[in-house]
Amino acid sequence: MDTLIDNEYHIIFAGKTHDNADPLEVGKKISRALKADHSMVEKLLSGKPITLQKLNCCDTASSIADKLESIGACIEIKTIPNEMASRQQSPAAIAANDNDINYTNDTIADAALARKADTAITIVEDTAQDSSNVDSDAQNSSISWQQKTQYKFDTFMAKGSSSSLKALLFVSLSLFLVIASLRGLFFSLAPDMPQQYADLDFMGNLYISFLQLTDPGNMAQDILSSPWYKLLAILAGLAGIIMLSALVAVITTGLTEKLDELKRGRSKVIEQEHTLIIGWDEQRIIEILRELAWANESEKNPHVVILADKDKQEMDDALRLRIPDTGNTSVVTRSGKGSILVNLEMVSVENAKSVIVLASCSDTDNASAKTTSDALVIQTILAVTTTCADKDDFAIVAEVFNDSYRDIISHSFPDYVVTLETSNILAKLLVQTSRSVGLSVVYSEILSFDGCEMYFYASDWQNKAFSTLAYHFPDGVPIGVRHGNGELSINPALDYIMQDDDEVLIVADDDSTIDFLPEPLVTPNTFTALNSRAEAKQECELILGWNSKTEIIIREFGEYVSDGSKIDIVVHNAEREVDEIKRLNEDIPNIDIRLLDINPLDRAELLDINPAQYDNIIILANVREDQELQQVDSENIVTLLLLRSIFQELGHEGHQTK
Repeated sequence: MDTLIDNEYHIIFAGKTHDNADPLEVGKKISRALKADHSMVEKLLSGKPITLQKLNCCDTASSIADKLESIGACIEIKTIPNEMASRQQSPAAIAANDNDINYTNDTIADAALARKADTAITIVEDTAQDSSNVDSDAQNSSISWQQKTQYKFDTFMAKGSSSSLKALLFVSLSLFLVIASLRGLFFSLAPDMPQQYADLDFMGNLYISFLQLTDPGNMAQDILSSPWYKLLAILAGLAGIIMLSALVAVITTGLTEKLDELKRGRSKVIEQEHTLIIGWDEQRIIEILRELAWANESEKNPHVVILADKDKQEMDDALRLRIPDTGNTSVVTRSGKGSILVNLEMVSVENAKSVIVLASCSDTDNASAKTTSDALVIQTILAVTTTCADKDDFAIVAEVFNDSYRDIISHSFPDYVVTLETSNILAKLLVQTSRSVGLSVVYSEILSFDGCEMYFYASDWQNKAFSTLAYHFPDGVPIGVRHGNGELSINPALDYIMQDDDEVLIVADDDSTIDFLPEPLVTPNTFTALNSRAEAKQECELILGWNSKTEIIIREFGEYVSDGSKIDIVVHNAEREVDEIKRLNEDIPNIDIRLLDINPLDRAELLDINPAQYDNIIILANVREDQELQQVDSENIVTLLLLRSIFQELGHEGHQTK
């Protein structure tokens, strides 16, 4: 039945594709969508316009064109107006000529007209999937059963020594069954065949095969048997030798793998209330362990666990060499990254009382290395806090270089994460100790666990004033108070009355020696406490060397000296420091900063600047990219010895220089 159609829409493809599409792949996809053979690809890409579909609905034609465009084909929709469509053809069969692809079917129904567009859309949508399925089927059909068997065997053997042992047992059992069955067959079919043990039954012959397979020496049990039994004995003996050798190799390999696994440090740590150190820096690790060993002298069975992305054997060797005696503190090392939850579970982070996160670089590295280190530290803190989110009594100390990152961590984890920047702390200590003789001894005593240490101590204070507490401790000097809300007051007012929930911050030999007595040990005489502060004055300072601490040191000096003070910085072959000095002179107006390009290892050049004119001299590690740290330390020691020699010759003239 003819149908009058206002317009007819032809979907035309002329072999053109988008720039990012492979023409051959596009042709294959369209050919598969049309259910044509492979020869159709050449015609599609010939450059001649080919009508892929004829439709009487503009929206449907546009939808199919969009689908074809999505696979990379450049499609044109041609409108044919006011024509009689004698037949609406089904896409079930295709006949192609050089210019058109026409769909024909012997049976035409009105329903086919309605379903035609939907069928075409479905074909286009499934083009990619059909392509992958065809490729997958073709690939699977090209794989032989030998290759599949080989792949499964390789996968099974890759599981480790246990798979090798299972395979060996299977082969041994198979050989035994074959040889024993042949021997039993001989016994059953030819009972008159000569045999050394003529009174053996069927089961006895099986046992003889088992003995010969497990111990080749048992081949002698067939020395008087017929040649056929001797042949089976030889086969059993040879198979036994091969199986025994393979068994020894498998057991040796398994033991080696187990020892290697133990050396890699992958077993779980079963400890409680241990100190966990994440990261590795040999020098800092040694100092931390030495301090922890002193701090744990009064503890019972203390443990320190180190988790670092380093070989366990190397860590153990370094610790045995650098710190052979850790007292009663046991040190356990494990290999792995601290930012991975599985590794944190391995070291029982949920049972640790405190965590120390070390930076992955030193303070002498460049800014890029420090940024990478800070990012890794933050990632590690997030992993640790995720594992220990429900734990109350917990502390994390992390080494972070960037001030912004430290602020982020402090605001995100204000209760139990403390961030430190070692360069900042050390630089300030250098300035303060250089200005006060003996202050370094005080810092060493307070900050080190060797000797006096700082502890928090709670007791019934009986409304005592802070100024009188020192007379109630046989051992210890109170230096501050931690209030019930967690706020810490260092050197509070002398008349401050201690509250019941206050804890005193006290310096003592050990926490076991701290004891608050209700009655004072001594009655002090009345005295007037000094309450004076040295006035700032003009000073002249000398800094030998340049590193990341130099700027902090200069700014710290600016807090102590008055306007007109001078700081001379000695750097050999100074180039990159020139711009830094200009910037610091602009930022710190009360100090005149000069850069002196001289060699501090040259005695004559040191004499030229007259070291005795300076109030303080600080020698810094002048780290260069092409220098090793040991070389830098050696140069600093030589510089120090040269300065001592110069001041010894100057005598009283250089007495005021620190």
